[in-house]
Amino acid sequence: MHLKSIERIAQIAPEDFRSKYLLPQRPVILTELSKDWPARRKWDWDYLKKSFGKTQVGVHSNRLAGARMSSTAAADTMCFCDFIDLIRQGPVALRVFRLNFQKLAPDMLRDFAYPDLFPLPFQKQASFLFAGAEGAIAQMHFDSDQAPIFHTQFLGRKRVLLLPPNQSALIYQLPFSEESAASFSGWEYELDEKNYPALSVAKGYEAILNHGDTLFIPSAYWHHMQYMESGIALSLTAKPGIVSLQLKSLYRQNLLQPMNQMMMHLAPEWWFEKKQKMALIQARKAMK
Repeated sequence: MHLKSIERIAQIAPEDFRSKYLLPQRPVILTELSKDWPARRKWDWDYLKKSFGKTQVGVHSNRLAGARMSSTAAADTMCFCDFIDLIRQGPVALRVFRLNFQKLAPDMLRDFAYPDLFPLPFQKQASFLFAGAEGAIAQMHFDSDQAPIFHTQFLGRKRVLLLPPNQSALIYQLPFSEESAASFSGWEYELDEKNYPALSVAKGYEAILNHGDTLFIPSAYWHHMQYMESGIALSLTAKPGIVSLQLKSLYRQNLLQPMNQMMMHLAPEWWFEKKQKMALIQARKAMK
C-alpha cells in the first residue's frame, strides 16, 4: 500500500476545517479538541466500572467476516465490569464495539462537548463508546450510515489505517457488505499481496492515536484499528452533508444489508464464496 501520515493539528477555525478537511474529505487528527473535556482526565477503568456496573455487553473478537457471521457481530456477552477486569490483566483479543451509553450511563454525557466544527447537527443518539484490550482489532470496514465521525482516544494508544471510498475495489470489498475479504492484521509489517495483489497499489492514511487525540474520519471511509494498549474511545457521529451519501445510506441499510443477511441464512457457504469471487474480479478490474 501507499500510505501517508494523517496530519496533526492543535486547533482550527470552523471555516478552515470545512475548506481544508470536510469538503475535500481528508482525515485529520485534532490534538487539542478534547483538552477541556472532563472525560480527558476522568475516564479510566474504575470510572467506567462505576458508571456501567453489572451491565451485560456484547464482546467482539479479532475474527474476519465469515460465511455465517460478519466481523462486527459479537462473539459473546459478559458483564462489563468483568470485561474491564479481564482486559486490564494483559493482551487479549477482545473489545466492546459501539456501546450506546446514553441510557446506560447518562451522566457521561456531561463529560464531553460536541465539536462546533461541523456545519450539520450531530446524531446524538449515535454517540458510542469503544473499549478494547491490547491486541484487540477492529477489522477493516466502513459504516453503512456513511456518516463522518469524530473519534477521540482515551488511555492507551491505537494504530489506525484509513482508506477513502474510492479504494474499495482495490482492498477487496465483499459485495453487499461493508467488509473486506483481505486481512489487514499486522499490516504495518506485511500484507498478503500474494493472494490479494491489488493491495500493493491501494492508497490510504496511517496514524497512531494517543490519549486525548481526536481523529476526523470522513464519510464512508474504510477504517481498521489495532489497540496497542488497553484503551477507551468515544465516537461522535454527524449527519452526512451530501444528499448522495444519505441516499446510499438508505440503500445499504434497507436493501443491501437485508439481502446479505437473508443469503447468509439461506446459503451461507455458497453466498460467501460468491462474494469472495466477485471481490477478486472487481480488484482485477480496478488494477487495470
